[in-house]
Formats: sequence, structure tokens, C-alpha cells
Amino acid sequence: MEKKTLDASSTHTHHSSIEKGVLPHAQPTSYVAEELDDDHNDPVGRAAERRLLLKIDLAVLPILALLFLVSFVDRSNIGNARIEGFEKSLHMNPKGNGYNITLFAFTIPYVLFEVPANMVLKKIKPQIWLSGLMFCWGVSTMGQGLTKSFGGLVACRALMGFFESGFVPVPRVPFGKNGWSRRIRGLAMVNFDLFEGFFPNNLFMARRIFIIEGLITVIVAFIAYFLIAPWPEEAKFLNPREKEMMLRRLAKDRGLGKMDRLTLANFVSTLTDWKIWAGMLAYFGADHSASAIVSFQPTILRQLGYTASQAQVHTIPVFMVALVFSISIAYLSDRVAHRYAFCMFGVTLCMIGWILELAQAQPVGARYFGLFAITAGVYILMPVLVVWNMNNLGTGYKRVIGAAFQIGGGNTAALVSSNVFISKQAPKYPVGFGVGFTLNCLAGVCCTVLFFGLRAENKKRDRGVRDTRFELSEEEQENLGDQHPTFRYTL
Repeated sequence: MEKKTLDASSTHTHHSSIEKGVLPHAQPTSYVAEELDDDHNDPVGRAAERRLLLKIDLAVLPILALLFLVSFVDRSNIGNARIEGFEKSLHMNPKGNGYNITLFAFTIPYVLFEVPANMVLKKIKPQIWLSGLMFCWGVSTMGQGLTKSFGGLVACRALMGFFESGFVPVPRVPFGKNGWSRRIRGLAMVNFDLFEGFFPNNLFMARRIFIIEGLITVIVAFIAYFLIAPWPEEAKFLNPREKEMMLRRLAKDRGLGKMDRLTLANFVSTLTDWKIWAGMLAYFGADHSASAIVSFQPTILRQLGYTASQAQVHTIPVFMVALVFSISIAYLSDRVAHRYAFCMFGVTLCMIGWILELAQAQPVGARYFGLFAITAGVYILMPVLVVWNMNNLGTGYKRVIGAAFQIGGGNTAALVSSNVFISKQAPKYPVGFGVGFTLNCLAGVCCTVLFFGLRAENKKRDRGVRDTRFELSEEEQENLGDQHPTFRYTL
């Protein structure tokens, strides 16, 4: 087959349209995909593609991993500050619900503004958007250490939730349908809280936690502005040939599952899609476990008999094990191009952990193991769920809206976790542990519904049940997203 390439001028002209979901008119999807397949069958082409992906990895992932680290530390440091006495410094009643209220204050704006913030990200350069948000929540983090009142703390937490709601640093680069899982874990979606235990203990003296970590965030925000990779068409680290290869890879990955024009009908159909709701409820169940572990693990360890400094240190191995599990499952999940079994593995681990905590298993080491199981399980489950959802929403507006809806709606679980660990029930927390177990089971049920529902739909399309959609106009077919009859769902 004769090869055709894009010249530099056509590449520049069409880059922005491709990133926004419109392929160059001169290169139909089927043609580009066929051409890329030819290169993929060529050893030289495969080597060039591997070099391209490595180059993108090195340019994109390290800085985004750092941003995830900063984001997570700022969000979760309140749990560490609690066992170092910040409640006392603000004259809060340790037996009251003040701590729960501060967690609640973060979650509400974080959930409400996540979907609109994700839409804004399509219009603003990522280096401006992400670094600007980081600066703002860094200042809010410092404010938590400077405030003299409980009301000031709640206000700062609410501002943090507002600014972090727009922080969704998922690289829009051509990793391919089954390359997302490994990269998302490469961004360290696993709880970076493990690093906090390595700091000297004097840094964790209540107010200093917020001031020092907030200052670090502000500094990183300035650095990130110059290091965050721009949209693909503006990537200076790629030469014209590499940009061409990247665009062709994007075209192949897009296939016919795209939704490039957002109409009212498309918006309504997206929000009423059963897959998005099932994925959101599964993420809701998983996020409850994650937010509970982040906010209350130091407190639980403290109440198991460890000193404050020992509790800090004992969080480290919990998250290190979770990191190993998450990366390993990422590799295996991509290797076999399957999600459901790995989701259920994470659900099972979480279930074991919640049972141990709920049963108040003895000795103390058994409950400590329960924290390992919950943390490893949930940080297997959450990234796989996000990737599974993105795999099955096609590309374009449906993926943007669906992903934001899944994560934003799922994050409302933090409203539950922040209110079920009641201080008066310490250290047994029967309500907290019971709700954790129940919502974990909900996640497992929703994953199962997704698996069997998607498998049934694939079989219908194999039998030609959805072929009537070919009767639509070409323009309508190109905007069907995952409803296109040739689209097949990842299981």
C-alpha cells in the first residue's frame, strides 16, 4: 500500500482539530488506522512507536506524578495533623464532630465543581489551568496552618475542595485503549501518603504540617507551569514526524466511537447511560474505602495503641504494599486487556479488610493487616474502574462528561466516610466499619452488572442487532460515540 504522509503545514493546521475530536478531512479514520496497522506490522515502525511512547512517558508522566503527590499530600495531611494535636490548637472538642465537618467542607465543592471544571480543561491550556489551581490550593493549605479559628479551618478546606475539583491531570496523549491503565498507575494514583512518614516528626507538629506542605505546593506550581506538557499539537519535545505518528495513533484509537459534537440529545443520553451510573456507583463504593483510609487511618492506628510518631511510620508499609499491588495489577490488566476480574480481586481484598476491622480481630496485628487489605484492594479497584469507564465511553465529549461524572459522583462517598466514623464510637467504630463493608459490596455488585451487561451488548452487536444504526446519515454515525454498531466494549 502506498504511504501518504502529512506535511508540516497540514500537521500544524489539523493538530488542534484532532485534539478537539475532528480528524483531518484528508485522512479518514479508516485510512489512517489502516496505515498505522501497516507501520505496526513493520519492525522499524514498531520500534519507532515504542520510542515515541517512551518519549511521551518521560515528558508527561514525571511532572504529573509530582502533581498527584502534591495534591494527595495536601488533601490528606489533615489526618496526620489530627493525631499531632491540631484540634487542641483550635480549641475543638476531640469527642465532637468538628473533624468530620472539616472533611465534609472539602468534599461538597470538590464534587459540585468537578464536571464543569473538566469541561473548562478542554478550553484552557493545561499548564495554565493546572499550575494556577495548584497555586490557589497551596495558599489555601497554608491558610489552614495560619487560621486561629475552627470557622477559618472549614473555609480553607472548602476553598481547597473548590480548587482541587479542577485538578484532573490525565494525559490526553496516544497511549492506546489498553495503555491507559498502566500509565494512570504510573501517575501514582496510589496513595502518596506513604511519603509523609519519611519526614522528620517535628514537621508534623499541627500547624507546621499545613504551612510547610502548602508552601511546597506553591513552589511546585511555579515549576509545573514550565514543565507540564501542552496539548499534542503544541508539544515542543516532538519533531514533525513524531507528531504525525502520534496523530495517526490517536486516529486509530478513536475509531468510530467518537462524539465530537455536543448536542442536548447527546448530553441527556450521556447522563442517562446505564454504564456511567453503574461505573459511578462502583466508584462510589470504592471511594468510600479510599477516603476513609486517608482520613482515619492515622487515627485508627493511634487508637490501636501506637504513639503519634509510631502511627505516622506505620502508614508507610501499608501504602508501599498498595503501590506494588496496583502497579502489578496495572501490568496484568493491560496484558490481558481485561478489567472485571481485577476489579473483583480488589473488592475481595477490601472485603477481607473490612471484616477484620468490623470483627475487632485480635491481636492488634490482625487489624493492622486489615488496613493493608483495604488499602491494597481499593487502590487496585479505583484506577481499574476509571480506565474501564474510559475504555467504554468512546472518545470526545462523552468520555469527558462520563469520566467527570463517574469521579465527581463517586467522590460524594467522602460525604459518607466523613460522617460515619463517629468520635464517640472510637476505637471500635461499628458504624464506620459496617458502612465500609456494605459499600464495598455495592462496588462488587455494580462491577458484576457492568461485566454481564457489556458482554450481552457485545453479543448483540456481533449478531447484528444494532446494525439498523447504519441507516443513519454519515454525520450522525460519526457522532454516535460508543453507540456505533462497530464499537465493542472492554470487559
